[in-house]
Amino acid sequence: MQYLSLSNTSLLAIAISFAVICVTIVLLRILTQIKAKQALKEELAQHDNFAMGISFASEILVVIATIAYIFDEISLSAAQSNPLKVVILIVLLFAFIKVGHLIHRKWILYRFNEEAAILKQNVCAALVDSGMLIANCIISLGLYNWCHTQGYSSLLIATVSFFVLQGMFALDSKIREYRFAKANQGASLQSNFNLENTSIGIRYAGKSIGLALAGYAGLASASFISGKMVENLFTLVSHCGAMWVLLYVLSYIIKYISLPNIDTSLEVDHQDNIGIACIEFAVFGAIGYLLISMFSI
Repeated sequence: MQYLSLSNTSLLAIAISFAVICVTIVLLRILTQIKAKQALKEELAQHDNFAMGISFASEILVVIATIAYIFDEISLSAAQSNPLKVVILIVLLFAFIKVGHLIHRKWILYRFNEEAAILKQNVCAALVDSGMLIANCIISLGLYNWCHTQGYSSLLIATVSFFVLQGMFALDSKIREYRFAKANQGASLQSNFNLENTSIGIRYAGKSIGLALAGYAGLASASFISGKMVENLFTLVSHCGAMWVLLYVLSYIIKYISLPNIDTSLEVDHQDNIGIACIEFAVFGAIGYLLISMFSI
């Protein structure tokens, strides 16, 4: 007969990580209330703001996932001997995630005010915003897994690499906007976010998360050379670029097999077909995870 056994070390690790999570979520809730200019309870419970709920849920997910990842990577003994290192790592990861989120809001989708749209209960905006937040979390964790920042030189390489990956997100988004305009008589994808087409938001979020997973796979398969900026950037671009191409090729094949003779663009863009959008979300997410499983060995 087997018995469930938890060592004192495991219980202590769970207690510490959970305490850090609770403190971070309290701070997150305060910041969210400040942005909403009213109590979060009123916005979620009384006004039934589903968009705010989706946005806040994604933020909670990112907080828990990031802290859990850090405590999984760092042994409890190392954390106890150098707690400042853990604090700095957590702060740096959240800073990277927040900067990436701001780049998405202010630069990549500069014609669309996501924060204002979420306060107006635009679910599509919340899905687009949450997808990119989660995507930036995945990429930030992937960078840490790649370089395991140990000094200023590694941090500099990680920072430059992060902005290179933001360029990949921007280029991918521009390609999606171009394809949307081509399929819809020149219509703007960013303008269509204001029309509250939920299926467009689901599809956009799925592709963003899938791309981030592919980027994580590229980073996991790439070797890191300490102190070598040019070599590392070349490796990052080649590996992540290859995963980007594989993501779309494999996803297209799966969609073609799963949805034969169905014009997915028509269904999502004009019919607001949430079912088709969910299938696209699942395909891109699953293929991204497949790439991680295959190339992070």
